[in-house]
Amino acid sequence: MKIDYQEPSKDLLMRIDIHEKYGSANIDVWTNDLLKPQAGMKILDVGCGAGKLSFLFNEYTKGGAQITGGDFSEELLEKARAKNSETGSTIDFQFLDFNQPFKFADNTFDLCTSAFAIYYASDLDFTFGEAHRVLRSPDAVSGNTGGRLFVSGPLPENKQMFYDIIKEATGAAIPPMPGSSRFKGDIFNTIDKIFAKTELHKFENHLTFPEVAPFIDYVRASLGEDRKLWTSMFNGKDEYEALIGKIEAVAKKWFDRDGKLVMTKVVGGILATK
Repeated sequence: MKIDYQEPSKDLLMRIDIHEKYGSANIDVWTNDLLKPQAGMKILDVGCGAGKLSFLFNEYTKGGAQITGGDFSEELLEKARAKNSETGSTIDFQFLDFNQPFKFADNTFDLCTSAFAIYYASDLDFTFGEAHRVLRSPDAVSGNTGGRLFVSGPLPENKQMFYDIIKEATGAAIPPMPGSSRFKGDIFNTIDKIFAKTELHKFENHLTFPEVAPFIDYVRASLGEDRKLWTSMFNGKDEYEALIGKIEAVAKKWFDRDGKLVMTKVVGGILATK
């Protein structure tokens, strides 16, 4: 299944900023509590983007883990490398296309992670097979378990308010999202088939917007003109701006009724052991 989609980095970074500014829960704390990365670990972060998760693990382990971050966006890798230099970190940021063979030896990593990225893989069996290959195998002699895979992404019930406002504004069906539409089904099942043990964890973050403007910023960062997932709803800049106007009108109606806009991010975390 080829997914012809690449998200502009400015949209991704805008949404991350909004999650942190208006959210009630911290996904970084949840991730660290779940994974507990340790000094001495070898960690691969697939689809690392600007390095958010890589830097999180680096800070948590006080620089004691050997971390590799891989992404196919040179723009985002440059941002990650710049922060690497600024913070004096030693994370290895390199080009990685998860639709191609990973350029690492078998049994290399203790932990392989991918936050909101790997579910765009064209061939799930191939990509998660590569993740399985590069993770450390279990050792029957020492009793050590195998390396772990952690994949996070939106669940089907994610940001329901966002979709409800758009449906009311347009009267149109929401196009299928590759992340939420695949996560609990194809993605979980593929990982469960390949790995020895698989668990699904859930994280909820209630974003409370005290005014309409930041919600519309979020909408724009999700429906940007170059975001191919949404182009069935508009054709060109004029139709895009008209669509934003309709969404803003409904959002204002909801805000006047409720005094706020609350959107719940519902994220799944698939934790699997080789």
